[in-house]
Amino acid sequence: MRDIDATHDPQLLSWVDSANQPGSDFPLQNLPFAVFRRAGSGEPLRCGVAIGEEVLDLTALGAAAPREDLVLTALAACAAPALNPLLALGPPAWRALRRALSQLLSAGSPHAARLAAALIPQSQVEFALPAHIGDYTDFYTSIHHATAVGRLLRPEQPLLPNYKWLPIAYHGRASSIAVSGQRVRRPHGQLMARGAQRPVLAPTARLDYELELGVLIGPGNSCGEPVPIERAEEHVFGLCLLNDWSARDIQAWEYQPLGPFLAKNFATTISPWVVTLEALAPFRAPWGRAPQDPAPLPYLDGAALRAAGALEIELEVALQSAAMRERGLPPERLAQSNFRDSYWSIAQMLAHHTVNGCNLKPGDLLGTGTQSGPHSGQCGSLLEMTAGGARPLTLQSGEQRTFLADGDRVILRGWCERPGFRRIGFGEAAGTVLPAAP
Repeated sequence: MRDIDATHDPQLLSWVDSANQPGSDFPLQNLPFAVFRRAGSGEPLRCGVAIGEEVLDLTALGAAAPREDLVLTALAACAAPALNPLLALGPPAWRALRRALSQLLSAGSPHAARLAAALIPQSQVEFALPAHIGDYTDFYTSIHHATAVGRLLRPEQPLLPNYKWLPIAYHGRASSIAVSGQRVRRPHGQLMARGAQRPVLAPTARLDYELELGVLIGPGNSCGEPVPIERAEEHVFGLCLLNDWSARDIQAWEYQPLGPFLAKNFATTISPWVVTLEALAPFRAPWGRAPQDPAPLPYLDGAALRAAGALEIELEVALQSAAMRERGLPPERLAQSNFRDSYWSIAQMLAHHTVNGCNLKPGDLLGTGTQSGPHSGQCGSLLEMTAGGARPLTLQSGEQRTFLADGDRVILRGWCERPGFRRIGFGEAAGTVLPAAP
């Protein structure tokens, strides 16, 4: 587990004024990473760090950077058009770079005037995927989501027997992952109407979002060498927001016996900013489960996991229809949940993924699965919120939704708050639904 250190001090202020504003997603205590360039410039993509409303161009630090080997190695890696070289370096280099950036950006830094030239307003940049994502695995870690969906599909047995024993997952499609701002074309697929004798090929009528977190892998492991749970987080660089768009009617017809395919592989949207595990250290919580539930098998259990294996991350999904945009209405929050309620932790996801010897590589992405909470108002998908379409949702515009309509913009947000520490945020992951192709 990452430790709390001087970089988390809530009294730290930055010479970048916007980072000191209450409610900022990106105070000095955060320092998340992204890949960017000036909008429309055609410049090479490179790595940057968010500070307030600015992006610090890590390739422009030059002589201001501390002359420490680990820091210089990490900065050299940040000249790449993706985070993969930095991810491969591991926690010591990440930690050294974080400390250096915290000092360089702190109020009173002697390098402030020089570094000001390396700042670019976020409003003037365009983002790319933070890493080259070679493989993508989506988990199913929220027992509240799994139970709610199970009630719709299998009322007699909502939760299958294996759920409480292992972190269930499926292999997703890396090629259709895109950064926030993605325009999602309504997909076609086979649909089998209730009572019909044969399926038809048609656009999905039950397009949905999924409120998730993404886990970006760092160094990874060699094929055949499992990662023990006590070392699992050494292989995690950080987290982002993730929307795993889903076509529920396509899914219902295809998912047996091998799970989702076309219902999931057409689009996944992630936020541009990756919040490091170092930044999340103050928001740790004990991991546990109900006393009547089975204890995990030893490879999925450990003292460090139980002491601080959970993370308290508030998650929110909002929707803005085309009509709302035309009328100047802001996005409407639909639900809010917390990753603290996840049944399986990040360390357990990674330990299980590799226990058979599966090799993870720098830049691989794990999805947490839809994060729903135990209470109403905490549903991470429309499938749950509308009981499979049986209870339409009425928006502030007067429109109703069972599933997403063309023109709908879905916005995911996330943040952490705790007394005695600065609030840190994840920015947003937004995507807009386009009509199906003719």
